[in-house]
Parts: sequence; structure tokens; C-alpha cells
Amino acid sequence: MRSVTQPGPPVPERIQWVEARGRAFTFTLETGLPLLEAARRGFAGQGFAGGVLNIRSGALAPFAYVMPALSKTGANAAFYSDTFRPAGITQLTTGAMTLGQRDGAPFFHCHALWTEADGRAGGGHILPEETLVAEPFAVEAFGIVGALFTAEPDPETNFKLFGPVACAASAAKATSRAFALRLRPNQDFAGALESFCRERGITHAKIHGGVGSTIGVRFADGRLVEPFATELAIRSGAIAAGAGGAPEAELDIAVVDYTGGLAEGRLKRSDNPVLMTMELVLEVPGDGW
Repeated sequence: MRSVTQPGPPVPERIQWVEARGRAFTFTLETGLPLLEAARRGFAGQGFAGGVLNIRSGALAPFAYVMPALSKTGANAAFYSDTFRPAGITQLTTGAMTLGQRDGAPFFHCHALWTEADGRAGGGHILPEETLVAEPFAVEAFGIVGALFTAEPDPETNFKLFGPVACAASAAKATSRAFALRLRPNQDFAGALESFCRERGITHAKIHGGVGSTIGVRFADGRLVEPFATELAIRSGAIAAGAGGAPEAELDIAVVDYTGGLAEGRLKRSDNPVLMTMELVLEVPGDGW
């Protein structure tokens, strides 16, 4: 399997996880608010401090983003580009967001694809500090209680990255069993999820959110993304029992690579190792399903 050498040693626990409770809901982002504040209000309105969400469409302006890029210093296996600030209203076409905390304040990690006002298709990592909601749009959210994605220094990658940490449960209504996960580098995306579920007797689950990166991309239909540094958003995902009854991951994704190439489709199982990180929530059948 492909791998990329990270600047720090790998930690033994290759999946950071917290079992929690959660609930799926939809809300509408308010016009004129910073995207971060609009997302925070949507979760807070349902009693949640954080969680994950998926975007099917939406309008942003002003809008700022970065793309994956090669590292100029060698301090990281890959890095970010300079900041881009396209003029006019940018129309999102798909995306995923993790909402949690960084330095004690709300923060998000969001990857998306979009069309800019001049018609150019693009994708990358949306910057919370400089992006506003231009028109109201609905999102599909999953709030969690008992866990919160928190940005902490990660010696392996030399980045400050989101990972789930246990926290006191709020009074928010939670109807489903859930696991908040962060996958660490150089393990197959689908395979890691399948192993995690198999060890816990989980044969069916729905994936919510999904923000991270892989070392290039291999799609189930044979298409390839060769550039190794990517930013990825899950469009939809699930765990289902395969022919032999073992859990199998179905992952439909959208991705941008460091050359600006865009692609969408279903990932090939067993051939898509994580580059830096992968954050998501698994909702397990039970109460509320």
C-alpha cells in the first residue's frame, strides 16, 4: 500500500475514537453571518456544542480558501497553498464539515467543491475566519454529546488537528449510538473503518461528516488521482454487511489534489491510505433508526 513518511513517529493507537450519543437534524445557515458562527448557531440551537455536517449546495461571499500543496520546508509531509479569495458569490456543490473547538473557541474543518462566480470549478479547505454566508442554505447535521472534536498538536504530522475527546454530556436530545473517529496516517480508509466495526460487532452504520485526506485516490471504477496530497470530503458513506457478513465500507467522496485536479466517485476498498487525517462520525443502528 502507498505510504508517506511523516515528520514524527506514529503513535500506537491508529484510530482515535470516543463512543457517544447523537442525533441527525437539518438547519439553515443564516445570511450575513460568518460561516463558523452560522454553523455554531445551528448546532447550539439543538443543544449541541459540535458535531459534523454535510453540504449539498450553498452560497458564500466573501470566501477564502487554501488548497493542498507541497511542503516548502520539509516540516510537514504536505502543506497548504497561499490563500485564494475569489470575487463574487461562490456556489458550493458538495462538502463536509467538522465543528468542534480550537484554543477553547468554536472552530471548524471543512473541505468542499464549488463553482466560482466566473464559472471556474474549484475545491479545497475553507477558512473559517474570512468566509460569510451569502444566501441562506440548508445542511444535514449530526450533533454529538459525550464527545467533542478538539484541535490538539499532533507530533506525528506536525499539525494541530481535530480529534475526538470525551466531554460531559449536554442536555441535547440524542437518539442514536455513535462513535466519533479520527483515522491516523498510512492506513487504508475503508479497511480501518471495517476493522473498527468488526471488532465491535457492528455490521451496519451510517457515516456522517467526513473531512480528511488520502494519498492520491483510487476509485472503484478504475479512475486514479495520482498527485499524493489531497483534501477530501465524504459525500455519502455507510457500513454494510458484505457477502460473507463482514462489514464493508461504501465511501462516495469529492476530492481536490495539489495540482487543482477535481474528482468525485466511490473509493476502491483496500487501496486508499490516509495522508494526514480523516474525521467522521459513525451512527450505529438502534434507538432512533
